[in-house]
Amino acid sequence: MKKFDKERLLLGIAAPLLAIVAAFLVTALVLAATGKQPFSAFGIMFDYGLKSDSQVYILNKATTYYLAGLAVAVGFRMNLFNIGVDGQYRLAAFFAAAVGGALTLPGVLQIPLIILTAMIVGAMWAGIAGLLKVTRGVSEVVSTIMLNAIATAVIGYLLQQGRLGHLDEAGTKISTTPIPESSHFFEFPTTPTPVWGFIVVAVVAGVAYWFTLSRTRFGFDLRTVGQSGPAAEASGVDVKKMVVTSMLISGGVAGLIGMPTLLNDSYEYSGDFPVGIGFTGIAIALLGRNHPIGIALGALLWGFLERGTGKLEFEGYDKEIVGVIQGVIVLSVVIAYEVVRRYGLKRQQRRVGAELAAHAAHHSDQQEVSA
Repeated sequence: MKKFDKERLLLGIAAPLLAIVAAFLVTALVLAATGKQPFSAFGIMFDYGLKSDSQVYILNKATTYYLAGLAVAVGFRMNLFNIGVDGQYRLAAFFAAAVGGALTLPGVLQIPLIILTAMIVGAMWAGIAGLLKVTRGVSEVVSTIMLNAIATAVIGYLLQQGRLGHLDEAGTKISTTPIPESSHFFEFPTTPTPVWGFIVVAVVAGVAYWFTLSRTRFGFDLRTVGQSGPAAEASGVDVKKMVVTSMLISGGVAGLIGMPTLLNDSYEYSGDFPVGIGFTGIAIALLGRNHPIGIALGALLWGFLERGTGKLEFEGYDKEIVGVIQGVIVLSVVIAYEVVRRYGLKRQQRRVGAELAAHAAHHSDQQEVSA
């Protein structure tokens, strides 16, 4: 490996490590300021987070968070801020649950149909923002925020008795018709709870994301447009088409976010279906620098923090501490990456300056010899 490549790798590793260390230091100061023992709190988190049942919980949570991170990262690589992932995955999960509950096909047919429905709905909902951007110049941030609210209203309207919702036998909860057992996704038998089989789909999605961006012409065009739209357009890339396509892909991946919960856990969509995962995906994509492996590590870290800090409540610590840690991590990531980027840029400038000086000296020596 070349020296330059090694340096880039070290700088890439240094940034997230610096962010995590800074986050834990700030959290320790916050705990100490409230009269708590920070090292004791961290010890509780790590002890509980490393238990076998906690590891299963973290893997299942990370599966969902990883897909959310990928959905956001597709937009980020295109220099698009798809803040509407939250509405896209909830609307996709709702219609996928409705379709799954209405059909009684063999599982080998119904499961792909449910997943495909979710991806299509997510892509179409995100595509609206893409079309508004290229045809009317509407910022995707504004349009996707509005679409989040509209998605919530659509679900609330349709998830009612007599429409796409039905009241359970106890008369306390309205949900979509439960998906038949034959259409439940497979699981890995672990103790005390199983690992969701949808983790396999998440891995496949990560590989597809890496291959598309790194090994295809489309991925090259996408990254080029993200770095400089005018330059990409000058080289013959249809920027507007790339914007819409990227939003469709981002929304399609967002449609997968709710599938682990739907096909491996709840088997229906109701008012207690997980919300807010799309915003978590933004933090995870930032933490992972839009790289599939980095996003995976960020998703595992997020799952670990949720599990570990959950135990702190039973030990007398404030439950808001998880929000403090997560918020500080996001801020630390932004600052750490900027610090490392500037440091790397300075080193590169010094290297180029040294090479130019050496070249000039060598050229001067040759002239003296010739004379």
